[in-house]
Amino acid sequence: MKLLRPGHPLQLALGLTVWSVWFVIVYGAVSLACDVPANRGEARLPGVTLALFAFTIATAAGLAVASWWCSRGAHGRETNAAFVARTAAWLHGIAAISTVFVGLPLLLVPACV
Repeated sequence: MKLLRPGHPLQLALGLTVWSVWFVIVYGAVSLACDVPANRGEARLPGVTLALFAFTIATAAGLAVASWWCSRGAHGRETNAAFVARTAAWLHGIAAISTVFVGLPLLLVPACV
C-alpha cells in the first residue's frame, strides 16, 4: 500500500485530519449526551466522560505511533520523500499533543453545565 508509506504526500494532511475528526466526534458526543433529557442538569456523566477520554488516549497514541513511524521512514535519507516523512512526523506529533491538550478538559471540566 503505497498510500501508507511515510514519504507519501497525503501523510502531511493525515495527522491533522485525524485530529479534526477526533474533535468533531468527541465534542459532538458530549453535546448529544448532555442533550438527553435524563442528563440535563447533571454535573458529570462518568460513563461518557471515561469512554471519550479513552478514545482520546487511543487517538493520541495512534498519532504518536504514526509520528514515530514517519520519523523512522525518513531516517538516513536525503530525498523529497524523506523531507515529506520528517514533516509528516512533526505534524503527527503536533496532532498527538493537540489531542491530549484539548482532551484534558474531559476529565477536569464538568461535561454538562
